[in-house]
Amino acid sequence: MEKLTKTRTRYGQSPNSETPMDKTSRVVRRMVADEAEERQAKNDRLRMARIEREASARTKQRNTQ
Repeated sequence: MEKLTKTRTRYGQSPNSETPMDKTSRVVRRMVADEAEERQAKNDRLRMARIEREASARTKQRNTQ
């Protein structure tokens, strides 16, 4: 008979096996993190466009005065 260790159980599964709920939680966390990253990139892009537009408007205003 094989000696049981902390990392191996009688049935050959590790004690830290992932349950279906753990898998779902991991996938959902990844999806939320990806969406947050995309949202941040979009906000950064829009912010830069706004800053450039405002700078352009200021230079046009100075040139007309």
